[in-house]
Amino acid sequence: MGPRAPWSTPTDHVTDAVAADLAQGLTSEEAAERLERDGPNEIAAAPPTPWWIRLGRQFTDPLVVLLLIAIAISFVAWWSEGADGTPLEVVVIAAIVILNAGIGYWQEAKAIEAVAALRRLSATHATVLRDGQVMHIPTADLVVGDVVALAEGDAVGADCRLTSAASLHIAEASLTGESTPVVKDTATVDTDAPLADRTNMAFSGTAVVRGRGEALVVATGMDTEIGRIATLIGEQEEGETPLQRQVSWLGRQLGITVVVLSAIVVGAVVITAESRTFDSIVDAALVGVSLAVAAVPEGLPAILSVVLALGVQRMARERAIVKRLSSVETLGSASVICTDKTGTLTRNEMTIVRVATGGGHVDVTGVGYEPVGHAAVDGSPVEPGVLLDDVVALLTAGSLANDASLQEESPGRWTVHGDPTEAAFLVAEEKIGDGHRRAGYERVIEIPFTSERRRMSTVHRGIADDGTIEYVLSAKGAPDVILERCTHERRNGHTLPLDAGRRNELEQEAELLAADALRTIAVGHRCLDEPPRLDAPLDDDEERDLVHLGIVGILDPPRPEVAHSIAEAHNAGIRIIMITGDHPTTAARIGGSLGIVADDGSERGVTGRELGECDDDALQETIRERAVFARVEPEHKLKIVEALQADGEIVAMTGDGVNDAPALRRADIGVAMGITGTEVSKEASDMILADDNFATILSAVREGREIFADIRKVLRYLLASNGGEVLVMFVGVLAAGLLGLRAAGAEQAVPLLATQILWINLLTDGALALALGVDPAVDDAMTRPPRRVGDRIIDRDMLNRIFLLAVVSAISALAALDLGLDGGLIGGSGDIDTARTMAFSTLVLGQVCDAFNSRSPWSSAFVRPFDNRLLWASAVVTILLQVAVVHLPFMQTAFDTAPLGFGEWAIVIALASTVLWADEIRKLVVRRQSRRTSPTISSATTSGALPSVST
Repeated sequence: MGPRAPWSTPTDHVTDAVAADLAQGLTSEEAAERLERDGPNEIAAAPPTPWWIRLGRQFTDPLVVLLLIAIAISFVAWWSEGADGTPLEVVVIAAIVILNAGIGYWQEAKAIEAVAALRRLSATHATVLRDGQVMHIPTADLVVGDVVALAEGDAVGADCRLTSAASLHIAEASLTGESTPVVKDTATVDTDAPLADRTNMAFSGTAVVRGRGEALVVATGMDTEIGRIATLIGEQEEGETPLQRQVSWLGRQLGITVVVLSAIVVGAVVITAESRTFDSIVDAALVGVSLAVAAVPEGLPAILSVVLALGVQRMARERAIVKRLSSVETLGSASVICTDKTGTLTRNEMTIVRVATGGGHVDVTGVGYEPVGHAAVDGSPVEPGVLLDDVVALLTAGSLANDASLQEESPGRWTVHGDPTEAAFLVAEEKIGDGHRRAGYERVIEIPFTSERRRMSTVHRGIADDGTIEYVLSAKGAPDVILERCTHERRNGHTLPLDAGRRNELEQEAELLAADALRTIAVGHRCLDEPPRLDAPLDDDEERDLVHLGIVGILDPPRPEVAHSIAEAHNAGIRIIMITGDHPTTAARIGGSLGIVADDGSERGVTGRELGECDDDALQETIRERAVFARVEPEHKLKIVEALQADGEIVAMTGDGVNDAPALRRADIGVAMGITGTEVSKEASDMILADDNFATILSAVREGREIFADIRKVLRYLLASNGGEVLVMFVGVLAAGLLGLRAAGAEQAVPLLATQILWINLLTDGALALALGVDPAVDDAMTRPPRRVGDRIIDRDMLNRIFLLAVVSAISALAALDLGLDGGLIGGSGDIDTARTMAFSTLVLGQVCDAFNSRSPWSSAFVRPFDNRLLWASAVVTILLQVAVVHLPFMQTAFDTAPLGFGEWAIVIALASTVLWADEIRKLVVRRQSRRTSPTISSATTSGALPSVST
């Protein structure tokens, strides 16, 4: 274990603390002892969830538990009656349960393996000094006290304290969120310095993009910053999604309802039985099972799985890969999207957007590494002339003093190697100038960039215009550093001396660019009087008498589609919060340009240190009011997510780096980037954006909302249908004498048999419900605010609608039953089988009508009736199958039905249609009430937006 805060400890003290030898390194014996003591330099892996546990979880849903109870009762009843024939109820219900479990098991994402991904991230090799020899060893064998050599392209294998650094730049975006490589040095920093400001440290999982250095290993394995993040990930438990919570609530309510109603009905059957024998008790139990079968929508779990699975497929076509089915709906419920900046809102491609020369300012169009664009002034391209020549000279010099490279890997796909800031010069030169100009120059010597010098210089040999050999020194760096080494400037093609007034003007230009949150770099050059010595380092004194060529403003540009997506999110009632490790000023400017905050510079990013100083109340208030958070570390992101969740928000968190993983895991839904995202973030997330496009998130939100709307359609339909069956059974049993059931001499005085109810549920609760689950969107889902955490999936208006149609359905079916029986309230002339068949068929056809009702809670069923072709196909098949069960002999035997005549079918159709007309009347009342309360209802109706009525 190294010192507690090695970044604030002098190098010699750190060396003593870890018992290291900078000249010889550890001995092999000492390294082996430390490896044995501390363990390998690996991240502790979380044990995978066994397959049988994941399979068992599929049977814990409350609705599934109700079905399992129904299976048990049906089996006991079948066994007590002599186990004669096939227990149809048991087989069919069990098949439904198994089908649902299979869908859930195969569609569920693999157990999250973020810790394992962290281990894979560190599975590299390191160059160390041991026994006085430089050697390459697996990163897993690094121990505290090892002396590590770092060079361009190396992955850092452990947390290290730098002992030397020569132009060392390390990319830490995946760990800290810093968009540009961090310049490293050996100077101590404050003990409480944020992770991104510990410039004398090299962290495990980061990469060297430039320069070289040596360092002491001060932490390995779980003691590293990556290990700390792994610990945070392991502490975050996945909570239930909103849909899971709502379905669990629904299952509990149905369970209570089934128990109460079944107890009442079974008790009534037993009490009214002529004799209380074992057979009569079994008959009563069968009636209870019939009622349970009627109350529980057996197909709901499977239909929900199928609807979500189809949604997953649609989202995959939109480049959003969902790892868990329930995550589809969760994203649709999101009220806040917390997004990383670098690589998510921005392209993570440093771009020169402005050039200030002595002759004027120009903007550089085009974004990213693709060299497509031009110089422009006030939006118009700059014509060839002295201004454009000045810009080209600046970019050429900046491209000469450069260690990066730009390559086109495939048509239209450009990548850079090296420092992204240096690559920005190469891209801008290709856009505006002629990159081939550099081909005539050969680098002969350089003075590398260091944090103390804050500049870099190179000397190139080339051919001058007069044909002689010339040596050109090109320098770029901080504007103030370059300016103090300049004696002249290039202006309008001429070299002019600099005076004090002009120097002040150039300083102000640099300040104006920086005020726009642009990274500023100045460029200068001069022709050397004589060739430099190549056998000795170039002296700093050669960086004198430079000609100031100008200043560039560099920006990591926002993705072009993001601003529109953020505006769409705001219109949908979704709050966007930017959380980044970048500088507060830069973060606030990006936030303003994208519409996250006001674009007037009035809001500054809140830093992670400021968040850490807040008490609980101040933290909650800050997160409610502010939308840009900068210089944050993993624990700060967790605090933000947890505070939002405590405030009742459903939080989606996007990110691409290691530093995002704990918050991705803790959020209601974590969204990782598929291209730039680390394996850690992908494994910790619930959804991956294959195109790294923030706009895809909004497409996923829309899809999630439409899926939830379809789920509500399914629930409206299923609960109204099953509610009608429950009322038929409940009222039919309690009023059996009044309806003429007892006088008919039936073995069981029930209006419907269990097999008939099961057939109804299989027939209408299957294909029709599934067709509603994929119903095309009628209304614009992005014009209404997201659901709150406490909002029920079944609200009061929806419950009233369900109750109304359940009552109408039950009355129509009981009326058909009474019309078919000899006796009862209305009186007919048929037998019990005919009467039950009429009631049976009335319920089926009524549910077909209700399926069309359920497409919209307030629009008429006759509005765009043919949009859902699958629903029409399901309705036709349902009607044909019902006719078959009534008229085919073998099906008559299985379901105890009797053939119906034309007159009886006419009665059935007329009674079943009352379900359609009752809901049409209700919708008409709702629309008229909405027009009175909201004058804009007609325009909302035309545009497809919902009225201010939830039904």
